[in-house]
Amino acid sequence: MPFTKIHVPHSLEPATCRLISEMIHTSLVDTCAVNQDDNFCLISRYAAEDMLIHPTFLGNRDPSCTIIVEITLLAGRSDDQKEALYKDFRKRLEEIGFQPNNSIMFLTENNAVDWSFSNVGSVKTALGV
Repeated sequence: MPFTKIHVPHSLEPATCRLISEMIHTSLVDTCAVNQDDNFCLISRYAAEDMLIHPTFLGNRDPSCTIIVEITLLAGRSDDQKEALYKDFRKRLEEIGFQPNNSIMFLTENNAVDWSFSNVGSVKTALGV
């Protein structure tokens, strides 16, 4: 059950933001065995001057149009799955004409007890795991 936050510049069209969100989710399903229904995303916009991104750290990018993708998900994916996710997502970006170098993605892992969707309490409690 990942939760994705995508930080995008104000100039990025809403339709493109939605497409990027869908691509991230599809990449998660295809590479990290995420359930198709576990799709939760928040898109937040920033002014170009509000995002301080080094233009050449581990690759060349245009800070004025770089997106940052934060994914919080249950622990347990292998390094190979994570690498496959990064590669798959960047391939999808390229397919829609978005420069993959203008994306930064990072994962934060946690456990079932760290999520709650109802008055039952944690996902761990709700599922009895």
